[in-house]
Amino acid sequence: MGVSMATARAWVERWERQQERYAVDREERFTVIADVVEHATAGRARPLLLDLGCGPGSLAARLATRFPDAEIVAADLDPLLLELGRTHYADAARFVDTVIGEEGWTDALGLERPLDAAVSTTALHYLPEPALLRTYRGLASLLRPGGVLVNGDHFPPDAAPCSDLTAHVGRRRAQRTGGHPREDWRSWWDAASRDPELAGLFDERERRRPAHGATGGDERVTVRRHAELLRRAGFSHVAPVWQFGDSTVLVAVMAVGTP
Repeated sequence: MGVSMATARAWVERWERQQERYAVDREERFTVIADVVEHATAGRARPLLLDLGCGPGSLAARLATRFPDAEIVAADLDPLLLELGRTHYADAARFVDTVIGEEGWTDALGLERPLDAAVSTTALHYLPEPALLRTYRGLASLLRPGGVLVNGDHFPPDAAPCSDLTAHVGRRRAQRTGGHPREDWRSWWDAASRDPELAGLFDERERRRPAHGATGGDERVTVRRHAELLRRAGFSHVAPVWQFGDSTVLVAVMAVGTP
């Protein structure tokens, strides 16, 4: 069910454009995530990085460019997006098929040493709290002391009346910067489903759907609640380091030594 380089490139480039609808200042958010990774891995010769919910490898590819000596593992459950990433970004990361948040999801990663950093962007918002807590506990068991989890996503404010306001601010920012492409998430998938070269991957995607459940929802877990879950999972420090509207980069740090 492999795809050609030309097909992978075309669909990944369209994916990049449609994702600009959903992540305010997307490139800046990628850069901030990389800045945190840079700080957390300073002085480490070959840092080990994990990209959670990697899709076709957008963040992993940017990290590979920023940190050419890093070993990057990119994890997702979608067979079509993983195959696009494996083909288009073959040198950027080792792509792994696993259902993030399920029991034992970390076993498939095949890690042979502790992680220096785990990152994610616009991917974990679909997880309900029990799966989110399992995910955070799994990461806490994989990260070295001082290692970080860096999650860029849409987080609603703790005060519900402010949710519409932060979303509006983000939309207006996207309009001012021209980040409003015509193609959206649904139309990208509709168009891709009509590409004969992707038919086998779509069949596999549909075959898995009943077992893995529907994804792509929005659980609307607040920053405060994420912080509570992260501390329950074993992270010692949690803080947002960047925000525009409801788009936030949240960082959680594993403790170093004994408090």
